[in-house]
Amino acid sequence: MVIKTAEYLISSPDWEKCPKPNLPEYAFIGRSNVGKSSLINLIVNNEKLAKTSGTPGKTVLINHFLINQAWYLVDLPGYGFAKRSMSQRKQWERMIEDYLRKRQNLVNIFVLIDSRHSPQKIDIDFINQLGEWEVPFSLVFTKADKSTQAEVSKNVKAFLNKMRETWQFLPPHFVTSTVKKSGRDAILGYIEELNAQFRAIA
Repeated sequence: MVIKTAEYLISSPDWEKCPKPNLPEYAFIGRSNVGKSSLINLIVNNEKLAKTSGTPGKTVLINHFLINQAWYLVDLPGYGFAKRSMSQRKQWERMIEDYLRKRQNLVNIFVLIDSRHSPQKIDIDFINQLGEWEVPFSLVFTKADKSTQAEVSKNVKAFLNKMRETWQFLPPHFVTSTVKKSGRDAILGYIEELNAQFRAIA
């Protein structure tokens, strides 16, 4: 897939204020500071589309981008360690849950996992929650350039093995590096496949 256009559309405080659900939609979410904005910018080939920050938890709304006039890319608030009040975090959690469970045109969630670490409970818990809600997702292991290839492979394998304890089937997974620009083509190819399925059903 060639990215010809990528434009910011709107930031919404809840799912009901999101754009009309007439195009296939792909959301990106992960623990705070997992490299989400950098990955989104890599995918759309625009370093300035999503705001990157050294401060975790900058994304607080549901951010929609229109790609190639054909599909939506959504940047969701991170889960985890953002320095916000408990009431603010509860509000985020409700907003994200409503969006994930009620957005009709949501085709897939890309859950970002930091490849530098062994499996983290917060990521496993979130993925298990998606399973309970029956929300389709895939895994994106980020920051593959920050460790050796052997270390990344070990952590990816450990994460998938951890999932095997409770999951019969594993979702697709991708290993990415925004520095080396790796994983982009595989993710875009997967989105292209899912777009074709969406159009066939629509």
